[in-house]
Amino acid sequence: MKTVLCFVFIAVALFGQSKILINMDLNQTDHLKAYGITFSELQNGNTCDWLLNYRGGSFMLNYSNELASQCRIKGVSFEILSTQEALDILALVQSDEQNMDVARLEKAPKIAVFVPEGYLPWDDAVSLALDYAEVKYDKIWLKEILRGDLSKYDWLHLHHEDFTGQYGKFYASYSGAQWYIEQQALYEREAKKLGYKKVSDMEKEVVKTIKQYVADGGFLFAMCSATDSYDISLASLNVDIADKMYDGDAADPDAQNKLDFNNTFAFENFKLEMNPYIYEYSNIDIQPTEIGNQTNDYFSLFDYSAKYDPVPTMLIQNHVNIVRGFMGQTTMFRKSLIKKSVYILGERAGTDQVKYIHGNFGRGTFTFYGGHDPEDYQHAVGDPPTDLSLHKNSPGYRLILNNILFPAAKKKQQKT
Repeated sequence: MKTVLCFVFIAVALFGQSKILINMDLNQTDHLKAYGITFSELQNGNTCDWLLNYRGGSFMLNYSNELASQCRIKGVSFEILSTQEALDILALVQSDEQNMDVARLEKAPKIAVFVPEGYLPWDDAVSLALDYAEVKYDKIWLKEILRGDLSKYDWLHLHHEDFTGQYGKFYASYSGAQWYIEQQALYEREAKKLGYKKVSDMEKEVVKTIKQYVADGGFLFAMCSATDSYDISLASLNVDIADKMYDGDAADPDAQNKLDFNNTFAFENFKLEMNPYIYEYSNIDIQPTEIGNQTNDYFSLFDYSAKYDPVPTMLIQNHVNIVRGFMGQTTMFRKSLIKKSVYILGERAGTDQVKYIHGNFGRGTFTFYGGHDPEDYQHAVGDPPTDLSLHKNSPGYRLILNNILFPAAKKKQQKT
């Protein structure tokens, strides 16, 4: 209790104005825009208190007429708090009796999104989320990563790339499709331009560069096939796992025994799918037959201690704790193949199916989220974009946007 009183005493000295509370519970009218407004405040040099587990992970900011106006214009619910009301909330959140805490957000992270040339925004849920929330980001691709541009960024999202150089293993189904032919030609031109004989060799250098970026303190977020294909590429840095239709020569027949799981971030002991005609990389991914009827496809968010595990707590902030599932090239991860050091953030209770994970590497972190689009259950090539104005309160998209804010609390993370 002494800690709470000390915090309140300091807060009284610091508070000289009323506050705006952007509530993130079921009463919020547009959860996704709320992240954009908070991010914008950080970019403008202001700070924000993220009230973990308080009304769905609400944001408390200094009041200004401009901020209140932006909330009204963008349809985001908010409340104006007096100094005493704000102090009462902070005292409650800091209380030892509550599984809550305050994460001070100090500086907006500089964001990069891995976007291949010619890809449309709706090919990637993160780009959709950032665009709808009005969060600025830079698009980068292979060339920018390999020339060292990652050092300019705090946070990197990986598009649903195939880092094994097998073009998503779409060969059996789409090798005659124009989009597939053009994609393969694009990657082969890029590899040649960057000095690599094969696309698979270029991708290995990309994953090594990203790994060093994380080790140096970068924040990595990946979805769909960019999750497991990334780790598979790390495990196979010294072996060829791509067959001749992908890189011009045969795969090593002993590839499985040559994998090095010490190189990976999240997964170990997995079995490669070496048949080039089968649309799967390994047994990391959960198959549709294991998921069953989509009406029963939901995953639960873990309930971490806000005071002792602030980072995983930030990453699971939501107005619900049961979230509707969604498919992707990589839909979910097999729990038995996840390293013990990794935090499991969301899973299907009672199964071996994990949706959302987080871990540390060096001075940085990685977060993997299975599936393609939280509001498009089975997104197919050529499907129209998801209109997020119809999904303003999407719990699945909230998990994406949690990831752009937690790097702003990096100093707090380093202390814990």
